Amino acid sequence: MANYSEITLNGLWKNNPALVQLLGLCPLLGVTNSVVNSIGLGLATIFVLIASNTCVSLIRNVVPDAIRLPTFVMIIAAAVSCTELLMQAYTYELYEILGIFLPLITTNCVILGRADGFACKNTVAASAYDGLMMGLGFAVVLYLLGGARELIGTGALFSNMDLLFGPMASEWKMVIFPGYPQFLLAILPPGAFILTGLLIASKNIIDSQIKKSQLVDATSEAKVSKRVRVTGTIS
Repeated sequence: MANYSEITLNGLWKNNPALVQLLGLCPLLGVTNSVVNSIGLGLATIFVLIASNTCVSLIRNVVPDAIRLPTFVMIIAAAVSCTELLMQAYTYELYEILGIFLPLITTNCVILGRADGFACKNTVAASAYDGLMMGLGFAVVLYLLGGARELIGTGALFSNMDLLFGPMASEWKMVIFPGYPQFLLAILPPGAFILTGLLIASKNIIDSQIKKSQLVDATSEAKVSKRVRVTGTIS
């Protein structure tokens, strides 16, 4: 039986595809120069992960090992094609901006890795949930990078949100630092590398502090529970 709490923790933190597995870095670094781009790619990745994991789990007992990986790639490609058609229909300008990074989801190691490493060995419900959690873990990193790069680069947040949410989102832009001069390094690829490294370092520091805290707690428990030897005669 699947352990859903463990799946949640793995997807969002312990085995985060972007910060721990370091998979899917090409779209992660290439698209995250604004929040709207990050949200668009994040939602597309979540949809493809859930759809591909579910389909792979459904056919896991039918497909022979000899054609397993090509079958998984075909399923993922079909899910990506559906995502592209939806974006072309409803968010065409954002689809144009994301460009090659949308079809590249087909070869994203996050998607294929979850299909081969989890979905082909677990139930449909567990596989779909794993896709959701891994997708959310990847998307959260996208959103953090997109927000940080947009804020540091332009001094504003949520620019051009109407590309994804329509005319009602045209007023969502928040100018955090009025008169802020553009800092192009944050918007360009080197800024993505630097900020991604800082995120990975921050996660490692937090994990290190958690381990130290657990070690201290375990040591304290051992001292409290240690037996006291009594010598002499008790009358």
